[in-house]
Amino acid sequence: MGAVAALATLAVASCDQWSGSGRERGASGWEPTSGGGRRPASTDREECPRPQSLYQRSGEFNDQEQQIRHLRRQAFRGDFFAQLELGSRYQALNETDNNIRDPIEAAVWYAMALANSDGFTPVNTQARRGLFDRLRPVSSFDDCRNYERWRAYGRLNGLLNRMSGDEREAVRDRVIYILSTQDAEGFRTLGRLHDAMYGPFGEPADNREGRDAFQGGRRNGRRHHALQAATSLFDRNDVDAYLFNYLAMETGDVSAYVLLRDFERSSASRSGYAAFVESKARRWTAPFEFYPPEAPPSGVPHSDESRARGDAADIALQRMGELPFVHVGRAFRYLGVTTGVPLGVGSMTRREVETFEAMLGHPMEGRLSYLERVRAIQFASERGSSEAQLVLAVMYSEGIGVPADYARAFYWYEEAARQGSPEASFALSTFFALGVAGVADQDKAEAVVHRLESALTGFRPSVTRLQAVLAQVSRSQR
Repeated sequence: MGAVAALATLAVASCDQWSGSGRERGASGWEPTSGGGRRPASTDREECPRPQSLYQRSGEFNDQEQQIRHLRRQAFRGDFFAQLELGSRYQALNETDNNIRDPIEAAVWYAMALANSDGFTPVNTQARRGLFDRLRPVSSFDDCRNYERWRAYGRLNGLLNRMSGDEREAVRDRVIYILSTQDAEGFRTLGRLHDAMYGPFGEPADNREGRDAFQGGRRNGRRHHALQAATSLFDRNDVDAYLFNYLAMETGDVSAYVLLRDFERSSASRSGYAAFVESKARRWTAPFEFYPPEAPPSGVPHSDESRARGDAADIALQRMGELPFVHVGRAFRYLGVTTGVPLGVGSMTRREVETFEAMLGHPMEGRLSYLERVRAIQFASERGSSEAQLVLAVMYSEGIGVPADYARAFYWYEEAARQGSPEASFALSTFFALGVAGVADQDKAEAVVHRLESALTGFRPSVTRLQAVLAQVSRSQR
């Protein structure tokens, strides 16, 4: 009993260091019942106290813009409470947020919070057996956090019920993109989201909130039905579960390798997917190049706060200086940031740089970073510039600005070739002629088709190669 009391005291003391989100509440927000259990002290006090750091101000933007951008930075880094807060902001639960109302974005952040293990991993792991040997949290912080997840399930379900199939697909794609930027940990989470052996959002199968959402249950004496829209957001199937666990292992993470082997042993049929999944993994690309920089009527963009991790990403970004700036300049002209093609950073005005930073949702500092140069190429590629698509394909091929990724390189070569780029067609012919790590299987006939397309538009390397082939054919026919 002394250990339980000490742990409970410690948990409450830690909560005292946190402040609420706009309304005063006690340290825990929960009060004991006569039976020794806990009940919410009031509707307003069921939430967990929020860290004060979520509401920092820097003075660069108005309060709403500033808070949204700060929350996004925290949420991309896996802060459970920032994810919940973004969900409620974009859902416009308060009238002051009506101008940024965005159901898709709200659903994304509720889903991210539900998939966040910080929301369902107990704070305390010792002395948790209570009356009648029942396992229960000893911390009021655990209790309120469970309530937060239960409420997030309900809000997500309501949002998804009012969406079309395309809108739900947009929610899925954005969640997959965000998690794919978190290396092995993010891929493991995606694996759990598709694994039927876990709860609907990757929580343990016996988690009460996940179980109630999936099957229905009781809370506060009232019966609640299953939340079908929320629990069916991600398809549960062994192939996708295996795929994302395999991608986690491919990052070089040792624990991911162990988990993949456990996954294979968990079911007799799973080990048979290995060859198929390995081939699929080599072709897998994230749904976006970077988070769609759309903006609601308020003009506050959906900024991408992901950051490349690892030595390979750092080295690739530093190599961005090897790319002639004229390619970045052409991307700026295509995006309408500049009227001409700047040949260097010194050729751009501070206002032009700040305009692009605002488009990305970055702080307007007037300094063009290497990451923002990469984003210019990516942004123009997404908007349809065949020149930018070709450059981005080369960047992925060579590991300049972005880590080398032949699947992404092949994708952007294809996109540029569809718009008539002879250079891209020539590159595709090389992919098919040689065969590249399962991305494009060796196919001589397909290589010739792309080489011909490139040659017919006058691309000199293709013309020279085609002339040599025709000369050889002519000699053999004599």
